[in-house]
Amino acid sequence: MAIVSDSMFNTYKQKILSLPVDYIEQDLKSETFLLDRDEKKHLEIYYAPFEYVNEAAKVMIVGITPGLHQIKRSYSTILDIKNKDLSDEELLHQVKKNSSFEGPMRKYLIQMLDELGLQSYLDISSTSELFSSASHLVQTASLIRYPVFYKGKNYSGSTPKMLRTELLKKHIMESFTKEMVSMQNPLIIPLGVNVTAVFDYLAESGYVSPDSVLYGFPHTSGGNGHRHRQFAENKEQMKQKLATYFS
Repeated sequence: MAIVSDSMFNTYKQKILSLPVDYIEQDLKSETFLLDRDEKKHLEIYYAPFEYVNEAAKVMIVGITPGLHQIKRSYSTILDIKNKDLSDEELLHQVKKNSSFEGPMRKYLIQMLDELGLQSYLDISSTSELFSSASHLVQTASLIRYPVFYKGKNYSGSTPKMLRTELLKKHIMESFTKEMVSMQNPLIIPLGVNVTAVFDYLAESGYVSPDSVLYGFPHTSGGNGHRHRQFAENKEQMKQKLATYFS
């Protein structure tokens, strides 16, 4: 378990703690927390404390990028008076548990992972435990660690394409790949076609073995109306992949 070496938490912790308790969206999406932008592509990347890496995780679940809801959850965790005595590592771990895929997305994710039987390979009763008592078994991650906004809205991963956009590709290749290779060959579950397309590229480039990637898992966002069909179409091949990987 570790905080990544290029963590910016030391720089931003006090800035988060300086926010008013009743902060508004404009406080979060401000110059104070702006990390990167591409004005021509209408992209902005803001800081959020998602730097905790569980290097010993058995499973790595990978989304596109945190959204505004996740920023709010992460900042509220830092501001919560109950967490004031935690070390930075404990605090960032708490952020991950509270914020990762939080909301309806997490509910659908757990339902599908349980249907595949992943919990039986991890000796837990349900994959819901990955977000509580069994968080030591999982690393939740995003291809782009920090929240990305396109034209002011949560970035969906499709427009513009991640690998065809210099700013986004830079964050994937300079940050996410470091996080991935620091781990001990976990099972990787890319959520949806846009994340899977990046993993195809990373596999071709030698960063990851296709044998470690569970292909075919849908993005579990409530906005993905095709998730049930995609899951049903790929369910049997995914179950077989799990059996092979954990054998």
